[in-house]
Amino acid sequence: MSRQRPLFQVSAGGVVFKKSATGIRVCLIGRRMNGQIVWGLPKGHVEKNESLEQTALREVREETGISGSTLSPLGFIQYSFFDLESKKRIFKTVHFFLICYLKGKLNDHDDEVEFVRWYSAKEALNRAEYPSERQVLRKAIGKLKQHK
Repeated sequence: MSRQRPLFQVSAGGVVFKKSATGIRVCLIGRRMNGQIVWGLPKGHVEKNESLEQTALREVREETGISGSTLSPLGFIQYSFFDLESKKRIFKTVHFFLICYLKGKLNDHDDEVEFVRWYSAKEALNRAEYPSERQVLRKAIGKLKQHK
């Protein structure tokens, strides 16, 4: 039995925020999985000749309908999963950036995403499905509170 080589993927995404009269608002995307809505951060694959920052801005625009500007990197998360289609284990690294809302409408996103919503920072932390993404959210919220 031969062992297949694992696949390594690099992605980038963002914690998109805007300030409102009621405080910081964070944008999350929702996808239906196994009959439930799973909320998370917009992210996706790096395309050829694209920087991580460019990828994050493009993915945010495609998945949320929002154009933004990056303020700072937030670090990266790593995880692995088994891809049923390729029958290979995928090891993924996702780099995140803090992104300030500039313009756009939440209903102008691609079909890959079913729901896009603004949430308070606290509610975004409660809704985000994955612990690693909640950790990225906490870091982003901490940075925003430092620079009021």
